[in-house]
Amino acid sequence: MTLLDVRGLEKRYPTFTLDKVSFSLEPGYIMGFIGRNGAGKTTTMKAMLNLIHRDGGEVFINGKSFFENERACKADIGFVMGEFDCYKSSSLKKITDVTRRFYPEWDEAVYESYLKRFALEENKKVKELSAGMRVKYALALALSHNAKLLILDEPTSGLDPV
Repeated sequence: MTLLDVRGLEKRYPTFTLDKVSFSLEPGYIMGFIGRNGAGKTTTMKAMLNLIHRDGGEVFINGKSFFENERACKADIGFVMGEFDCYKSSSLKKITDVTRRFYPEWDEAVYESYLKRFALEENKKVKELSAGMRVKYALALALSHNAKLLILDEPTSGLDPV
């Protein structure tokens, strides 16, 4: 079965059009979007996940219509944007306490192992973290709920090469 199937995805802006983008991804494979700034990579990901209004197209996760089964489909996805800038005054612990409620397969042991591996302190506030540490935190959240599909938008942004 196809893990991700995008069919004819469209998004129109006054100066840019995402024009009938289609692709599919089988389980166990890695796919990357390569293109210049402004080519529509992030727009494609956001439209796929219903984070922006799309003007057309369909998305299927494990054969289920994403837009008809959004909550169940999102539970199967780990998503990381290039920047993690939300809830800057909140502690990581507080954000995690809210986030874990959305994922029936949340694995606390896996989450704690990423906190340790990435040297993240749960009592720190987002605004106290460097850009790289924010990305590490977003990765820890995305990898801690047994996601079937990881969608990473510039996941190395802000990370040091080590």
